Amino acid sequence: MKYNFIKKSIFILIFGCYAFSLMSQSYWQQRVDYQMAIDFNVDKHQFAGKQTLKYYNNSPDTLRKVFYHLYFNAFQPGSMMDTRSRSIEDPDGRVGDRISKLDNSEIGYHKIITLTQDDENVIFEIEGTVLEVTLSKPILPGSSTVLDMNFQSQVPIQIRRSGRNSAEGIDYSMAQWYPKIAEYDERGWHAHPYVAREFYAPWGDFDIKLTIDKKYVVAATGLLQNGNDIGYGYQEQGIDVKRKGKKLIWHFKAINVHDFVWAADRDYVQTTSQVPNGPLLRFFYQQNSKTEAWEDLPELAVKAFSFIEKNFGKYPYSQYSIIQGGDGGMEYPMATLITGERNIKSLVGVTVHEALHSWYQGTLATNESYYAWMDEGFTTYATAETMAQLFDGSDRTQARNYQVYDYLTLTGKEEALSTHSDHFNTNSAYSLGSYYKGAIALAQMNYLIGKESTAKALKRYYNEWKFKHPDANDWIRVFEKESGVELDWYLDYWVNSTHTIDYAIDSVGGNDESTSITLKREGKMPMPVDIYVTFIDGTKKIYYTPLVMMRGEKKNETSIERKTLPDWPWTHTSYQFSIDRPIQDIKTIEIDESGFMADVNRKNNTWRQD
Repeated sequence: MKYNFIKKSIFILIFGCYAFSLMSQSYWQQRVDYQMAIDFNVDKHQFAGKQTLKYYNNSPDTLRKVFYHLYFNAFQPGSMMDTRSRSIEDPDGRVGDRISKLDNSEIGYHKIITLTQDDENVIFEIEGTVLEVTLSKPILPGSSTVLDMNFQSQVPIQIRRSGRNSAEGIDYSMAQWYPKIAEYDERGWHAHPYVAREFYAPWGDFDIKLTIDKKYVVAATGLLQNGNDIGYGYQEQGIDVKRKGKKLIWHFKAINVHDFVWAADRDYVQTTSQVPNGPLLRFFYQQNSKTEAWEDLPELAVKAFSFIEKNFGKYPYSQYSIIQGGDGGMEYPMATLITGERNIKSLVGVTVHEALHSWYQGTLATNESYYAWMDEGFTTYATAETMAQLFDGSDRTQARNYQVYDYLTLTGKEEALSTHSDHFNTNSAYSLGSYYKGAIALAQMNYLIGKESTAKALKRYYNEWKFKHPDANDWIRVFEKESGVELDWYLDYWVNSTHTIDYAIDSVGGNDESTSITLKREGKMPMPVDIYVTFIDGTKKIYYTPLVMMRGEKKNETSIERKTLPDWPWTHTSYQFSIDRPIQDIKTIEIDESGFMADVNRKNNTWRQD
């Protein structure tokens, strides 16, 4: 009996330790370290590359394969990107049928010359933009391995994000330019083919040496290690620069990022500006009559960063570069590529938007393929807030986002935000949904839980999840904890469906003692409802109907008296309540005076005394 008791006690102790270990490892993420050196031939637009990748398997799984993205392979006739662009009903005008017309000197490619794992050869095959590698030995949980690769690449002409000879004359916009390890998380590998949309990668450190003709100025993610010897306006402590004839080696390091971008041009000029208690901003552009607005950009960019850091969280790096290049605006860690021939407000707008991705993609690295709305949408929300501070000071900062969403619902082409970003039926459904409906996903929190709780929750979300890969549930849980209400239903309706919000004042009646009001839910999505009643004497009162599913209510942040009514069950399409004032005392009754609730038909939101 004593023996069994001891065995049982030992079992309980071991099981308890194991269970605790599992609980402590409930969140994990993979990690990588890149060392790369490339030798660039500017005459052929090609480069030879060597990559050493140390891969850390922090998952509980044994990995027998790994996958790389070979993004340049998309820029070949007949690729998935080419076919998708020529078959979708509203192709991106920058792509259209251009890929199908590329000749062999204009296409992009990555050719893998050799690939080893811990000095042993591995089996690999290329399928379009994905490299599949069968490892020579499995990567066990908690272990690491080293993958060495030699590759040869050709830079395509500028079509989408990456490429050479952009429309504005930038020589090289080097985005998605290297064989990049795919992400592995609790859902497995994410080796999605590249058809023009979003990205997802593990965190890591990058040590990059770029050898290129010395006529070129290079701008990049990370910090230049040999700036004094390179020159070109860089200010870092320098080390001896290595030369290869007419070439220079540009040596960059970036710590704890999930991608690396660079650009090179013979005519770049550089200016800098310091954000107080924040990063050094670097600006790279061609100086001509079409880029005069860049002279005024640094001052406004500093103001923008100061506002962003105060309201959305501290920028985690010491530097950020705004680089003329690409085909519009595209975010990368510590840098952005933007087209530069713009007026000042447009230039600031694209700079602010792409910089804010350093918060909602560069630091909160969601899987953009599945949660593009968390990246693009939250960035669009924060952009509107920031631009209002810089230019017009409007208190209706999100008005355009609501207007565009209303338009989307009228097109009949809306798709659920949970749709994989590559699989939307139209480009417009993706962009209008991810950017504008995604922005409202956040803006509407000001209505659901209040502005104060929303602002606190947004900072808390950033601080708790920075340098990780949060998903929709991680985001909503932070807002639940901050507000004290349940919000899972909000994801079910707003993200996972296309149900709309439409509340109406159905009828108003009364006598000399009281007024009876009947509300009706015309749309399928339930919400708590704020009813603003304005009386003939000019006073106001709010009547608030909480939603049963919230299991709580928001604070009254106004100076107006508020009465909380019984909860409104989502199963009931109508709701009736009474006001202890005669109907002749009432001037107007309005649902949601704030405008933060995304009601698609506000014409039925107001009743006025005849």
